[in-house]
Amino acid sequence: MRTEDLLAAIATGLWRWDNASGRVTLDAEAARLLGLPAAPAELTEAAVRSRFHPVDFAEINGIVQLALAEETLAEARLRIVDERGRVQRIVRTRSRARAVDGGFELVGTLQEVPEPQPGTSAAHTPITGDWRRSREAFLLDAGRALAEARSTAEVLRVAAGLSMPGFMPDGLAVFAIEGDRLSVIGHHGPHDAHENGAPPFPATALADHHPAAEVVRTGRALYLPTPEEYSRRYPAVRPVDAPCGRTSWAFVPLVNAGRTIGAWMAAFLQPVAFTPDERSVLTTVARMLAQALARAGMQEEQQELALGLQRSMMPTVQPDIPGMTVAARYVPTGGGLEVGGDWYDMIPLPSGRLALVIGDVQGHDVRAAGLMGQLRIALRAYASEGHHPDAVLSRASRFLAGINTTELHGHGEDQRFATCLYIEVDPATGLLDIARAGHPDPAILLGDGTVLVRPTAGGLPLGIVPDTDYPTTRLVLEPGETMLVCTDGLIETGGHDLDTGWARLRDTIEAHETGETGERDESLERLADALVQAVHGPPSHHTTGPLVDRREDDIAVLLLRRDGAGCGIGPGGPSARPVRRTVLTVAQAEPERIAEARRQVRALLHDWADPDQVDSAVLMVSEMVTNVLLHTDGDALLVAEVTGERGSRRIRIDVADSSDELPHRRCPGELASSGRGLVLLELLAGAWGVDPRGDGKSTWCELYEDAGAAAGPPSSESGPAA
Repeated sequence: MRTEDLLAAIATGLWRWDNASGRVTLDAEAARLLGLPAAPAELTEAAVRSRFHPVDFAEINGIVQLALAEETLAEARLRIVDERGRVQRIVRTRSRARAVDGGFELVGTLQEVPEPQPGTSAAHTPITGDWRRSREAFLLDAGRALAEARSTAEVLRVAAGLSMPGFMPDGLAVFAIEGDRLSVIGHHGPHDAHENGAPPFPATALADHHPAAEVVRTGRALYLPTPEEYSRRYPAVRPVDAPCGRTSWAFVPLVNAGRTIGAWMAAFLQPVAFTPDERSVLTTVARMLAQALARAGMQEEQQELALGLQRSMMPTVQPDIPGMTVAARYVPTGGGLEVGGDWYDMIPLPSGRLALVIGDVQGHDVRAAGLMGQLRIALRAYASEGHHPDAVLSRASRFLAGINTTELHGHGEDQRFATCLYIEVDPATGLLDIARAGHPDPAILLGDGTVLVRPTAGGLPLGIVPDTDYPTTRLVLEPGETMLVCTDGLIETGGHDLDTGWARLRDTIEAHETGETGERDESLERLADALVQAVHGPPSHHTTGPLVDRREDDIAVLLLRRDGAGCGIGPGGPSARPVRRTVLTVAQAEPERIAEARRQVRALLHDWADPDQVDSAVLMVSEMVTNVLLHTDGDALLVAEVTGERGSRRIRIDVADSSDELPHRRCPGELASSGRGLVLLELLAGAWGVDPRGDGKSTWCELYEDAGAAAGPPSSESGPAA
């Protein structure tokens, strides 16, 4: 026996309801159960709705939405009625619902419920509820859905999907006022496409004899229950709507805060008498629709205002810097007007160099954005005058402190400060002169993907103390290296501190550098995108349903790459410069920078094969730099270089000072607190030595990643070994 025959024998039919397209497909038995000829059919949603009791059809929409939310079957009892509204039979549906773009799809069975036999206790559960209760439930659902819509497009999509209790519109249109004309900002309906491609609702003047225009002019709803009534009252308009086959129309004003902002049309294939209850539903929906459209329009205007404000304040980076490549990103925070105090800038200098500036004014509001704009202009002015980086930040701090003083006295505003990193760049040599005001340090991406955070001298954030000094730090960006500067939103978002935030960015950069194919990705723009996406995910596109925004703080990022061959060992042999290199000066007055020297060396050896050798290198650096500070009157210059193939690399650590006195071996007693530095070098280093120089000396040591590379005695070119 065929499946179709078996289902027909038990009075069970199959149906598929595609809410997105408004079409319902029935097999022969399902068509018979709905009172149609017993043959497969494809009908409109409105035609099938006319076969259900109005109360039941309103309730099944709620059942479908619950099934979608809970991922369960949609089960309901439905009364089938004839053309006069008399109940012919009761059917039970059990269907699987799934969400599709713009609606849902329902696939399942329709089965006739037999009448109970006399003398038995079997009886079906009656379908309860009246039209008024269904209307209240519908209005609650419609209000919630319209309140959750975030844009005008989403409001219109929600309005198109409303299933009114007992009478479902076949077509909807929303007319908005634009000057002295009405234009259709959204419409829905399967019959709204004309064969000649003309728009179904052409724009019309407010003075025209058109039902929507009349509703806007008078503020009163119009109900046209028959085509004859439509043609009689609006003979010039009615032919435009004739091909749609609709029989009843309602034009309702959209009123928000006492002002008419447009009109809403609901058209019906089935005749509608527009009883007081039906008019009440239409009027209430129109009020909610008007409020939702006004709210969405205001949000879109605010967002456009914020985007325009940020675009006006965010410069475009100069693409044609000789020998260098620049990329920048700005991402506002996820709340409110999406404006904040983060900014970046690129300033041509009178010397022919250029300045890169990145900063963060405290706060994420309009005042922070305003202060940011003023501070950015002031920085550009001071830089264009030719001042050095320290003088630029000193003047900017005095400028912001003056604004704070004026606003505190004039408006009672809280004092705001700003962090800033100002970098003067020489494109020809890669020289970087850096002044820092409470901002995160820059990071250098070496040619092989290693990320080193470069410590720089700095002062207080701008605006706290009017007269503050900002010491400068000089670095050199080698060919193939990239400098990364950013605001703290890129580092500390998501519960991270500076250490864990940089670790996350290191992982992102390493993944970008190697890529899926294992080959290096040279694109600076893609690296900028990858850094931003590592914090709050890929760019989200507006879709129906709630969106989750994970942006906690503004993000500004600047990337500067010096063009040239990358570091490392290539197919053609060793490059002319080391794979990895770090340089650090430790002054006599800054012994705390010894800890930074240890961190730099450990970061340089982040992928070294032997962790014990990493600890040894860190210990030797600490000893060598400390000896300079203790036994000389000058500063220590640390240079650490890693060269060679991975697995057999070499690290050379060189600490130079200005003293001519060579170190000598000591024999410390058991209780001595010093004198073991050279002993440690002999025990831990693969090779070490002391090289005299014209202005001092250099103490060096080497470690080899290959455990088989035993250390030999110091070379003949080195100084004394003890």
